[in-house]
Amino acid sequence: MKCPGQDSRYWESAAIFEVQCPNCRTPIEFFKDDSSRTCRACGSRMLNPKIDFGCAAYCPYAAQCLGALPEGLTSSAGQTLKERTAIEMKRCFGKDFKGIGHAVKVAQYAETIIRSEPGDPAVILIGAYLHGLGASEPAAKGLSSTAAHPHPAATSPAREILTRLQADAALITAVCGLIDLQQCTQTEKTTNFKVFHDADLIAHLEEGQKESPLAPEQLAEMIEHSFFTETGRRVAAEVLVRTAKHLQTTDLSSYKKEQPL
Repeated sequence: MKCPGQDSRYWESAAIFEVQCPNCRTPIEFFKDDSSRTCRACGSRMLNPKIDFGCAAYCPYAAQCLGALPEGLTSSAGQTLKERTAIEMKRCFGKDFKGIGHAVKVAQYAETIIRSEPGDPAVILIGAYLHGLGASEPAAKGLSSTAAHPHPAATSPAREILTRLQADAALITAVCGLIDLQQCTQTEKTTNFKVFHDADLIAHLEEGQKESPLAPEQLAEMIEHSFFTETGRRVAAEVLVRTAKHLQTTDLSSYKKEQPL
């Protein structure tokens, strides 16, 4: 069975869109699952600005499905620092689609939470994209009272990338400080970290539910006591309920298909 997310029969109108070429401004048509396209006018390659590797965070066939990200892509002058950071993150992860998918999910959830909670969006979103670079394997898939702890050297790739992108020195310090806070269990958490922590934990819980589901009462306990923000708690409940329903539907569908007539 083809993955529904990659099957055009399930796509909506927004799955096909146009983006202007950064070099010659010619419209380039993208399908949502394209990693890149070549401009028919000037021949330059452009990364899909809307591609979502979220499913790669848990799918065991991600490498076969998505393939390798295109090499040698250059960022257009019109891209924001957040977008350029996302491209550099994907380059660094290479074929580690699980790492890419997790970072994208954390950034997506952080962007949702920050709309209702205090904090600096630039620091939080860029930190979300870069926090997993150089990190050790997350303990227990993040199913603990805190987000996964990175290796002490986890801030080095983030600092290197942001320096190369000519980010402001204060922003680099703030982002690296945010990533460092993951290791500090006794330190008072900043408003930025609370949003980042909650987004990271939601992503880990979602991935964990697809690999080794927790019982409903365990999930309820996690949602009630492991989040710093009310918005994070609400988003977690919505995401995990949706995930549970999807898994139930998938299991039932598989069961029906396997039964003899």
